[in-house]
Amino acid sequence: MTDYTLARRNMVDSQLRTSKVTNAELVAAMGAIPREVFVPPGRRSVAYIDEALPLGAGRWLSAPLIAARLYQLAAPAATDLVLLVGAGTGYGAAILGQLVSAVVAFESQSDLVAAAETALASVEADNVVVAEGNLADGWQKQAPYDIIVIEGAVEQVPDSLLAQLAPEGRLVAAVIGANGVPVATVLQNTPGGVAAQAVFDANVPSLAEFDQVREFVF
Repeated sequence: MTDYTLARRNMVDSQLRTSKVTNAELVAAMGAIPREVFVPPGRRSVAYIDEALPLGAGRWLSAPLIAARLYQLAAPAATDLVLLVGAGTGYGAAILGQLVSAVVAFESQSDLVAAAETALASVEADNVVVAEGNLADGWQKQAPYDIIVIEGAVEQVPDSLLAQLAPEGRLVAAVIGANGVPVATVLQNTPGGVAAQAVFDANVPSLAEFDQVREFVF
């Protein structure tokens, strides 16, 4: 039988602490939230490996280190409202929920919406709500957001999501460059317009629903 507590501790010590994840609250959250709850039953024994895991319906759970570095890049604060786009089964929402005021876990696949609701309830993520809709449209109902995180690599970031950022709000996404490599990028809503900063290569699976979007190109 897998010792999930030990696996989670090893993930924190060998993957996060050794690889530029310095946000103490984030590390604590990832050491506390049971990742296996958000993984399909047949893959729970490998829930903590340093690889992306398939969730079905074209969605993936990003590797712990890549997810942690993307969340850290968003600079979450206790008062922030977060929109997590392509939330899958809700793991990232549960993590961010430990760091911010509230999270909207936004997903387009009905089966994943149901799985996220069940998993989030099991970890008592009371400040996370799950919403269903077209990912590129965002979830206008709760906008504006201090942080938007896209859970997967995208070719472009649609203006419809950028429009839902609060003043000085940050959108974090792995934007696929001309060479085909996703790059973790922060897009900030400044008084002078959207400012983009590419930070590091991020090997995360693509979100196919964004493939046809042709709006904001970094």
